[in-house]
Order: sequence, then C-alpha cells, then structure tokens
Amino acid sequence: MEKHFKTILVILIGLCISNIFAQSPERIINLDFNKVKGPLNTKFNECVGAGRANEGLRADWQQQLAYVKKECGFKYIRMHGLLTDDMGVYREDRNGKPEYNYQYVDVLFDFILSIGMKPFVELGFMPEALASGRETIFWWRGNVTPPKDYKKWEELIRNLTLHFTERYGADEVKTWYFEVWNEPNLTPGFWTGTQEEYFKLYQYSVNAIKSVNKEFKVGGPATAGAAWEIEMIEFCKENNLPIDFISTHAYGVKQGYLDEFGNSGTVLDQNPMSVSQDVLNSRNEIASTSMPNLELHYTEWSSSYTPADPIHDSYHEAAYILQKLKQVGNAAQSMSYWVFTDIFEEPGPRFTPFHGGFGLLNYQAINKPAFYSYQFMNKLGKTELVNNDASSWACKDEKGNVQVLLWDFTITHPGDSVNNQVYYIRDLPAKSKGKVKINISEIPAGSYILEIYKVGYRANDPYTAYYDMGRPNQLTKEQVLKLKKLSDGSAISNEKILVKTNVPFQKELDIRENDVFLITMKKQ
Repeated sequence: MEKHFKTILVILIGLCISNIFAQSPERIINLDFNKVKGPLNTKFNECVGAGRANEGLRADWQQQLAYVKKECGFKYIRMHGLLTDDMGVYREDRNGKPEYNYQYVDVLFDFILSIGMKPFVELGFMPEALASGRETIFWWRGNVTPPKDYKKWEELIRNLTLHFTERYGADEVKTWYFEVWNEPNLTPGFWTGTQEEYFKLYQYSVNAIKSVNKEFKVGGPATAGAAWEIEMIEFCKENNLPIDFISTHAYGVKQGYLDEFGNSGTVLDQNPMSVSQDVLNSRNEIASTSMPNLELHYTEWSSSYTPADPIHDSYHEAAYILQKLKQVGNAAQSMSYWVFTDIFEEPGPRFTPFHGGFGLLNYQAINKPAFYSYQFMNKLGKTELVNNDASSWACKDEKGNVQVLLWDFTITHPGDSVNNQVYYIRDLPAKSKGKVKINISEIPAGSYILEIYKVGYRANDPYTAYYDMGRPNQLTKEQVLKLKKLSDGSAISNEKILVKTNVPFQKELDIRENDVFLITMKKQ
C-alpha cells in the first residue's frame, strides 16, 4: 500500500509540475545585432483618422493632433465631412449658380501642414444645395445622397483641387491622396445610391482631379469590410479611368456593420487573424487583377466599429493593435487607425470621460494604452533585425542603439454570450504568461543605458484607475492630473549596463496577458 501511495504521489507531483510549465512556458527571443531583415515597415504611422473636418477647427483637437504627431510620427490624417455644410464649402445663388468658399478648409489644412502632416482627402459628404435627397448620417447630419447634378459635383471637385494647387503648390498636392466618399457599400447608412451610382461619382471625381493635374493620386472605393475591390478595378479598366490606390476598412467585431449613435452591442471576434486576414485577402485580390501593383490603404481599422466600445479604453487594445499590425506585414501601404482622439461627435458629444471612444487620447488628453502602441512603434529604429518571434519587433538605429518591442496577445473575452460593453468595463486582472527571455548576440561592446517601458493591467492603464475612482461622469482637475500621472509613459526601469566583447546581452521579464514592453539600449 505504501509503495502504491508513493507511486501515486510521484505521479501527482509530476502532473502538477507539468501543468505549471504548460501554463507558464518560457518564451525566448533570439536576436543577432548583425543579422538585418531590412528597413522597418512604417505603415503603422503613415496615416491616422479623425472624426470630421469641422472638429479640426477646435483648439483642443489641434493641440491633441500636434501631440500625437510629435509622439507617434503620423504623416497623414483622414476625416469625414470636408464638404458637409458646417464647413461652408458650397451653396447656390437664386439662379442655381454654384458658389464656393474654402475659408474653413484653409484654416484646417494650413494647421495640418504647419505641424508637418498631410491630408488624406476624403471627398464627402454631399453639400445640401447639391444633394438629391435629405437622408443624413450622424448627429452632425452628413448628407449621404448622390448629387442632383453630377456635372456640378465634378466642377466643385475640380474647383476645390485647383484651389489646393494654387494655395499649396502642385508639388505638395502631388504627395496627397484623394479618396472618393466613405463606405458606399453601407446603404442606406453612408450612401443611398447603388454601386453603379458610386462608380459614376468616382468617374466624375477622378476626371475633375486629373483635369487639374494628372499626377494627383485618386482612389477608392473606401468600403467597409474589404468590399468592391475587384469590381472597382474592373470598372476603371473597362472605362479607361485612372486609379492610383485601393482603400477599404476592417474592424475586429463579429456582429453588425454600422452603429451610428453607439447604441448597439458588439462582440470581439475570437478569430486570431481578424482584421489582418482581411488585409492579406485584399492584397491577394488586387494581385489577381489587371492592376496587381496598386497601392492598398486601409483608411480605417480598429478592434471595433462603434464609438461606444470599452475595448478602445482597455489595456487589451495596446497588444491588439500591435498583433494586427505585425500580422499584416507588408500587405498594405498604410493602416490608418480610427481615430486619434475622443473629440469625435458622430453620436453627439459624449457625457463621460471614458465612454469607449475610438481615440488614442480621451477628451482630457489622457493617454490611453492604445496611444503607447503607436508611441512605442515610433521609437523603433529604422533597421529591423531578423526575428522569428511572432509578437515582437527588434530594431537598431544608425547610432547603434537597439530597441525591442514585445507583447503578449491573448483574447480573454469569453465569447458570443457577453457583449464588449459588459465585459471590458470591468476590472480585468491579467493572468501570468510566464517569462520572456531576450538574447541579443554581437552587440558592440560598451556602456549602454537600458530602459524598459510597459503597458498592461495597471501599467499606463488609466481606465482601470478611473474604475477605481468609481467611474465618475465628470472629472475634477485633480482627478485628471492623477490619471495623467498614472499613464505618463515613464520608464519602469532605468539602469546603466556594460556589454562585454563576445558576451550576448540577456534580459528576462515576467509577462502577463496583453502586457506590452519596450526595451531600449542607448549607447553611451
């Protein structure tokens, strides 16, 4: 009996040990300073989204854009509503003669260019005086009907393009992108016309722009869910129309397609390749056409399509962003995150400081975890190292400094039975995922400053701190300062180290679900 008991005890101990190792495996990232993959693909900060053009006239919006430009390096910005009536672009006199006005547009574009960014010009929505109907979308009433007169639409676009050229110069405007409309496949939401009518709108638009300068870049169809890509290319080929890029959108939730006022529930897609598989499929679709080398721009993407989804505020979003961008690889020329700020009024002004808004920053300019995904990526050097780890980037810069950005991506959402709006508003402690070890060989000997930055549960995690406050509807100045201090991105570790000749650099970290780490080594 005693012998059997000892045998059973040994088996149980073995099973326990095996279970511990199964739950907490050691992850090893092996790198060689001299083994280079090539230039780092910076599709992640080529473009970022914003709600609507009129919001860009606000001082706080402009302050936040200048900040994210500085910290995250975004090059282009795309937004809705450039032609909507609150921008005062178009009207007709009593005889039906068009009148144009670009004073508000000039203020906005002058600012964008002044901070070193460029517009990714979305042409929409329809000015009321030019609209064929009264159907609108959003609290700010963007008209989504086709033009009553396509020749007047063409002349508006031609005149607008000519104005840009005269104000900023042809060489500058050649670097911009002109995208015709937004999500015309979502009818009657964003477009009350047919696909045929959208293609007609594109035809008149591209002819107008190219009549000013053939080198200006025009594209579309700016669809939701990677739709109409092949049809768009075929239409342009059959009608001998120029097209310079394909644009479309993707979001990582399973149900619904449009949540205009942020009232619908959403469920995170459990597919580990959600969003990124759409991008890869888009590239393959384009490659199968007569224009296989067209640029591909995902001009909107995020985990969820609604501005009332608490995953946007959660620490989970940081790892989500990084994982999707890593999976996409080189398939797209840009991946424009939707959007940079919670100053975003599609459903009207929001009534709480953390309401599941799309932004990297909230109303009070508090950095969300998503912000740090982009700030961390922007700190990577221009040269990427060979790296077989699926959830990290390793880079170096021209000064010999090294950066390693790594994360854990774990979908903790329980599945279809629970909406994001119920799950992500909770306090969600992260479970351990064991250890991660970084080994870097062939680093030049010398002194380095080693800094480690972190995002995760209660680490640059303002929503959980806001939850601790009882989720107040309004924040005092003191509460804002407290939340900003808790999520200011300071290094969690800073030390001077000595790298010896022929001795690899090694670092081991404890990692939890959806933790993100940036490790930088600055040569002294």
